[in-house]
Amino acid sequence: MTSQFVFDFQNRGSLGSDILGGKALGLAMMTQLGIPVPPGFVATTEVCGIYYREGRRLPDSFWAEFDVHLVQLVQLEGQSGKRVGGLDDPQLVSVRSGAPISMPGMMDTVLNVGLNDETVEALAVRTGDRRFALDSYRRLLQMYGQVVSGIDKTVFDHELDTVLLNSGVPTPIELSEEALEALITAFKGAFVDVTGEIFVQDPRDQIRNCLIAVFESWNGKRAETYRQMEGISGDLGTAASVVSMVYGNLGENSGTGVCFTRNPSTGEPGLFGEFLQSAQGEDVVSGERTPEPVSAMSDKFPAAYAELIEHAETLERYNRDMQDIEFTIERGKLFILQTRNGKRTAQAAVRVAVDLIEEGLLSKEEALMRVEPSDLSQLLSPQLPEDHGMDVVARGLNASPGAAVGFVVLDADTAESRAAKGEHVILVRPETSPDDIHGFIAAEGILTAKGGLTSHAAVVARGMGKPCITGCQALEVDLEPRVITIAGVQYSEGTLITIDGTSGSVIIGEPELTLVSGSAGAELDRLLEWADSIRRLKVLANADTPIDAENARRLGAEGIGLCRTEHMFFGVDRLPKMQAMILATNLEDREDALAELQPMQSEDFFGIFSEMGQDPVIIRLLDPPLHEFLPDRSEVDSPAVLRRIDELSEVNPMLGMRGCRLGLVYPEIYEMQVKAIADAAIETHASTGLWPKVQIMLPMVAFPSEMESIRANVERVLRDRSVPDVQIGMMIELPRTCVSIGDFAGSSDFFSFGTNDLTQTTLGFSRDDAENMFLGKYLEDGILEENPFETLDVAGVGGLIDFAVNALDYKAPDVSLSACGEHGGDPASIKFFHEVGLSYVSCSPFRIPIARLAAAQAAINSR
Repeated sequence: MTSQFVFDFQNRGSLGSDILGGKALGLAMMTQLGIPVPPGFVATTEVCGIYYREGRRLPDSFWAEFDVHLVQLVQLEGQSGKRVGGLDDPQLVSVRSGAPISMPGMMDTVLNVGLNDETVEALAVRTGDRRFALDSYRRLLQMYGQVVSGIDKTVFDHELDTVLLNSGVPTPIELSEEALEALITAFKGAFVDVTGEIFVQDPRDQIRNCLIAVFESWNGKRAETYRQMEGISGDLGTAASVVSMVYGNLGENSGTGVCFTRNPSTGEPGLFGEFLQSAQGEDVVSGERTPEPVSAMSDKFPAAYAELIEHAETLERYNRDMQDIEFTIERGKLFILQTRNGKRTAQAAVRVAVDLIEEGLLSKEEALMRVEPSDLSQLLSPQLPEDHGMDVVARGLNASPGAAVGFVVLDADTAESRAAKGEHVILVRPETSPDDIHGFIAAEGILTAKGGLTSHAAVVARGMGKPCITGCQALEVDLEPRVITIAGVQYSEGTLITIDGTSGSVIIGEPELTLVSGSAGAELDRLLEWADSIRRLKVLANADTPIDAENARRLGAEGIGLCRTEHMFFGVDRLPKMQAMILATNLEDREDALAELQPMQSEDFFGIFSEMGQDPVIIRLLDPPLHEFLPDRSEVDSPAVLRRIDELSEVNPMLGMRGCRLGLVYPEIYEMQVKAIADAAIETHASTGLWPKVQIMLPMVAFPSEMESIRANVERVLRDRSVPDVQIGMMIELPRTCVSIGDFAGSSDFFSFGTNDLTQTTLGFSRDDAENMFLGKYLEDGILEENPFETLDVAGVGGLIDFAVNALDYKAPDVSLSACGEHGGDPASIKFFHEVGLSYVSCSPFRIPIARLAAAQAAINSR
């Protein structure tokens, strides 16, 4: 623990964001750079920890230190007459949250703290603007009421709507002094009605209560939900900053805004953002008013705009990253209220990383570490084609790119419940608030009637990589009858709509969406080329058809690490033939069915070989859990077929007649497949003059005798057809195989860990049953931190892999080992595979870019 609890922005020493929080660190850094920042101080993240450890209280020693800094705040401003609660020149502050890791909008902030029935009049005299003072007071009452006293927002909204209606004006900024006085009286009445107590009049008590509320918000529902989504530890805590107020709502020569030093959707260089005249910060981010683009400041505030550009360039160079900046103009004077590394889409992340290298601010290694591998899936997400052929019923601001289709839902709880049933939903709101975070997670996309490109909805959606449209002025959302109206046409909740966050288009119905063809831009190509030059792990694809192989090649795969032959039989023309083979009761009928399947397999293999050229193609022989291929009993009329289905039914099909067991009991099945592979290889050789780099992999092997028996049969077929140089290896899916891998060194040419089944057999989890029955509860209660079928269980499954790698290195050091389950596309799992020394990973084609970048990051981290 530090020797003190509180630090002012001028004297933070060498402390980082882990102690000061990101917001205060940025303010301290800007203060030291000479950038105009309102003076203030910060209670550290350690204070938050003390608060919870001490049973939600803080020691007197902290409050003593806190009060000293509160007095010094006046001295920092250089205004000796100003003091907290003063009736000549009252000192007002904001109390702001700030975690070590950015959590935009997930915790609480209160502005204008220090106003009461007396200081509001003093503020009116000092500023010469009583309307401004009253407006600031009503803002404090509402924010304090919601954040500190726990009064529901709708209580204040109702009172505000009543006063607006009686005044005949649409927004609070147009309310008269008399109307604001009536609103303040109504707000103070709400405190008595809801809490039974009057609004706190002592400014010091207000500040203390706000500080406690900020710490309480660290464990609020939305903060916990966001941390769970982002994998942020709950032990970090939040800092709380107390900052002298500056006012953007002091008339038309004042304003406030949010900007990025580059476009957070595309990465394009140049100031991007919004501002509002005569407003405070929450007016911009709440979405209640639609702001102007920040470039409009060049006409209204030319000097402040030029200064903002200069400070933005300084901050980006200093932090060597795109910045998200909040600012206020008080009667023409610019203040910077916050800077942090800006949330961005994957497209923007890639371009910014590449541009910063070219600008000399980053090395290639640093740039590669700036892009989150899993975010690259955004670049391959569905898009709305220009020729979609459907009517665009409305347009809004293109806040976060990509297209999404779903049913309209009007609140976050409904979004969560319907998504839990497997439905795709679009969250449609007048504007969003941080309390909607669980709806963001559940929804495919977000559409709001109000708000700008830097509103809460836009910032959070971009950070999550979800399509979002804000400020859709043709949209009206009526939460009582639960309907929306677009351009005068009413639609009920549950209507199927499409939103395109790239163009801002809203469509009723579902047009045909397309996937990005190619690797989503020259910047991504360059970034992945740099990744390829650094990574050690090769990246292959799981591909079962020629189309899969084409996509794999296009996205940079270095071969096919797993071709699952059972997946070749799901087509409507093939499944009946596969079922006939399975249901056959004698060898003759089974061979007849296999004879029909063989040319289909051979055709597919030839297409895959042609696509992959001289890159390796690893084909796994048939591994069908029989229940996936048996006909549905309810659709079968034949008693004989029903009897055969019953004969083949298994208590536990995932551990039943599958894998190499099938090939041993019915050797004719594997013989057909090897013949199909051989024929395709011969055809490829005849057309190209080259033999494909084909390898054959045997599934679910537990005993060396299984491997040796099937290998002999495979070699015989290849020998009869004169196909040379085919390696024969095995998939490791069982704990027994891991711990006895040395026994297979003489019979297997290569090994590949099938991590999906290895996870099932190690943990004793049936994946389908676990995910449907109890895994969600395990994750919710913290019994497990990650879904083990998405991110490798390093201690258990990883321990078996590590043991096998070390054992084989002793027995057969030159034999290839790989991972070919879907963990091969998970960045955290790839880091482990790199560290343990595997040769390559194999994953689905559209996760290839993710794996390439993650493998490079693993190599950089290992240095």
